[in-house]
Amino acid sequence: MSEPRASASAPPTAPPRPGWREAVLAYKHGSVRAALFFGFSSGLPLLLVFGTLSARLRESGVDRTTIGFISWVALTYAWKFAWAPVVDRLAVPPLTTWLGRRRGWMLLAQIAIVAGLLLMAQFDPANRIESLVIAAVVVAFASATQDIAVDAWRIEATGPDLQGPTAGAYQLGYRIAVLVAGAGALYVAELYGWKTAYVAMAMLGLVGAIATLLVREPDRPAGPVVVAVPGLPVGKDPASRLVQWFTTAVIGPFADYFQRMGWLGVAILAFIALFRVSDITLGVMANPFYIDMGFSKIDIANVSKLYGFWMAVAGALAGGAIVARHGVRAPLVWMAILLPVTNLPFALLAARGVPDLWLLAAAISADNFVTGISGSVFIAYLSGLTNTAYTATQYALFTSLMLLPGKFLGGWSGAIVDWAQAHGRDMPGVGALLAWAAATPKHEGYVVFFVYTTLIGLPAILLAIWLAHRTPDTPPVVPGRA
Repeated sequence: MSEPRASASAPPTAPPRPGWREAVLAYKHGSVRAALFFGFSSGLPLLLVFGTLSARLRESGVDRTTIGFISWVALTYAWKFAWAPVVDRLAVPPLTTWLGRRRGWMLLAQIAIVAGLLLMAQFDPANRIESLVIAAVVVAFASATQDIAVDAWRIEATGPDLQGPTAGAYQLGYRIAVLVAGAGALYVAELYGWKTAYVAMAMLGLVGAIATLLVREPDRPAGPVVVAVPGLPVGKDPASRLVQWFTTAVIGPFADYFQRMGWLGVAILAFIALFRVSDITLGVMANPFYIDMGFSKIDIANVSKLYGFWMAVAGALAGGAIVARHGVRAPLVWMAILLPVTNLPFALLAARGVPDLWLLAAAISADNFVTGISGSVFIAYLSGLTNTAYTATQYALFTSLMLLPGKFLGGWSGAIVDWAQAHGRDMPGVGALLAWAAATPKHEGYVVFFVYTTLIGLPAILLAIWLAHRTPDTPPVVPGRA
């Protein structure tokens, strides 16, 4: 199979890579620093409708299977490509006139996030779980909309040579938000209750709004190629203009991608969909697992969130420098291997059956450091696949595909744990695994679940190795075409 068509125009000799000093100094760029605050704004809502919410639900007595299904709220992020053309092309009066296309949508979404979190604070899962879930959907939809606009801003505000450091700064801000929405929310909930915790998180949502007001709107890229569809009317009447908008904003991004990538684009999309399936699936049951193991909220906050934050930050910054120094092809292969492998220490902790803080710290160290590196590498890789004429829509498509399989499988995670707990010993292969691991009977379901999350990462490893020999090392951000 041939290489992507975008590589046909690449120069025969690649420019020399910058040294490590130049790679690190790239973090001083103004737009790179601004990405830190938008990473915070993007990362804050996710745990509040996902991991932290699962801890709140479990502590309130909600069963694991229901928690798994409620995690499907986060599927909203996986479908954001469906309304990305609207964010990419339509104005938000009067915000677009005042702030510009990207910042207008960002501010609108940030206001909705704050309002949604305030609503979540009001509902007790014990007697208002339906209302809580509806409020969580509002937050998730607004957060996904913010991500569409922020990703477009990030790609358009920096050139191809800064995509790695920008991804690293974005990851750093994202990880700070994960720390705040994870450890911070747990600390506040332990001392003052869940309502106060969610109100405090809503107030921190204003950080994104302030950053939006302070940064500059990126230069508007050249207009997209108008996609002509035979047989459809072309004119200035409302119907014709609607058809033209739809073909340009919705069909255009997909047509452009496959025109550049050819049939290899299908394999790339499959790889994007499978790359993070193992760690996303694990994330749904992480907090319920810690609680069932007997860790207190303070233990979870200190080790999983606070200590884990520093490991993830170290990984994110290292990943940005690695991309600047080595490109994305080789790091992607290694991350595809390490992401599922680092789930196995959690299986060991479950088999041990006691709340061992040192073993938890070891598992968190491996998982968060690798996740941090892979996040920066993968963001840079996805950014390089976009055409800036369709930045928001194409990047939303890529990130939606990245999330969809993991979020869908994650919804069944509670049912898998419960099934394995009840029937695992009766299955020949599973029973042998549990016997070999000398698993504590109370937590056998978790042992099976964590091994399962490792095995579902194998297809991504195979695709990463296969694609490494068929794609360019650092796909450039394709400039918008007139």
